[in-house]
Amino acid sequence: MSIDRRNFLALGSVGIGVGASIGAAGPAAARPSGARGATISGGALDATHFGLRPGAADNQSPALQAAINEAARRALPLFLPPGRYLVSNIRLPDGAYLAGVPGASQLLFAGGDNMLFSEGARLVTLYGLTIAGAGNRLTSGTPGLVHLRSVAGVAVESCTIADSLRSGLVLEYCAGHVASCELAACADSALFSLDAQGLEITGNQIHDCGNNAIQIWRSKAGDDGTIIAHNRIGNIEARDGGGGQNGNGVVIFRAASVNISNNRISNCAASAVRASAGSNCQILGNSCTGLGGVALHAESGIQGAVIANNIVDQAAGGISITNFDHGGRLAVCSGNIVRNLSPQAESDDHRGRGIGIGVEADTVLANNVVEGAPRAGIWLGWGEALRDVSATGNVVRDAQIGIAVSVAPGAGKALISDNLISRSRAGAIVGMKWLETATGDLAREGAAQIPGIAVERNHVS
Repeated sequence: MSIDRRNFLALGSVGIGVGASIGAAGPAAARPSGARGATISGGALDATHFGLRPGAADNQSPALQAAINEAARRALPLFLPPGRYLVSNIRLPDGAYLAGVPGASQLLFAGGDNMLFSEGARLVTLYGLTIAGAGNRLTSGTPGLVHLRSVAGVAVESCTIADSLRSGLVLEYCAGHVASCELAACADSALFSLDAQGLEITGNQIHDCGNNAIQIWRSKAGDDGTIIAHNRIGNIEARDGGGGQNGNGVVIFRAASVNISNNRISNCAASAVRASAGSNCQILGNSCTGLGGVALHAESGIQGAVIANNIVDQAAGGISITNFDHGGRLAVCSGNIVRNLSPQAESDDHRGRGIGIGVEADTVLANNVVEGAPRAGIWLGWGEALRDVSATGNVVRDAQIGIAVSVAPGAGKALISDNLISRSRAGAIVGMKWLETATGDLAREGAAQIPGIAVERNHVS
């Protein structure tokens, strides 16, 4: 989505319907620059005293940069009154604190290499600002409208970051928090973090982005510890295509110890949460609906994951903890509700489509409810990729197969006990060799015993 300067104020989808406020703070309302450096109530510097003019049609970067530098030098916040300010190539020094009226104080990108950039600062704060790309491209390799690198204390609060032809907010080697913001209409990702040093992303609204909402990456596998909680994420496309790397609400790559909890994630082209090589991650209490792929996906190299108490409704697949052949193992999957999966199960994506919950190695799968799975409610293993899996106390209803378990040559051990399986059309518990049915219903009395597969005390109706 791209907008020009004149129609930007009408962009209600990103919360900027403030024409009346801005009209009252046009060029005629600008304060004279003669009172240079004057403060306003509360001790903040007023940016208009540095020659900044709300609503002016020209690029105001020199005046804004001078105001930012002076405010940082004096360790004071800089207040931007309501209005539009065309700016570019603004550098935020250590101690920069820009504050505005949420929805009314608007920085519009005038084009150039950067919009807002900081590197090596101890503290940078952005509060109550609308920061918008205004249809202009970043002409260098700068990845986002706001680009902060090696900032020890980031605080971005109550801001709107929108209409970027790349990403919205990009953080590299940063610590701090992003809270109560709206990030929207970004062509790539709303928020991208690389090598976080202690980051919290909480209470934000993120929507209508081209590839992903939140990406937490590391340049090499290691502890990250980012907390992603209480966000609303929706309408995420996969414009650049790919095999699942785009179209996601939250993407974790090589980042360990990330906590993703109590988020509302809807209408994503791929997954609500996709964690790759992110060991010791926790995916807890999220509400996920309308997903074009597997809703919660832990894969390739992820060792140690807890996926618990989530709700998945209307997705191509529910929960997948896979890629044992690439080091994916060791998980607890419990207390989740997965329902109303898509009939796209007939696709050749054996790893998740039409399957409620699929796991492969060293995993406890307990006390989940799966209802309406076109392929299988639960799928244990894939070919020889099965080791030490326990599936107990689950309820599976209205699935083609209740529980599928790999009996292919080389497959390891599984315990399937005390599950309640109702209305499974092709068998309650069935041995599989990849996609091929290899046994009858193992839940029936007198069924053949499969070495390494313990089937006990299941209730079938």
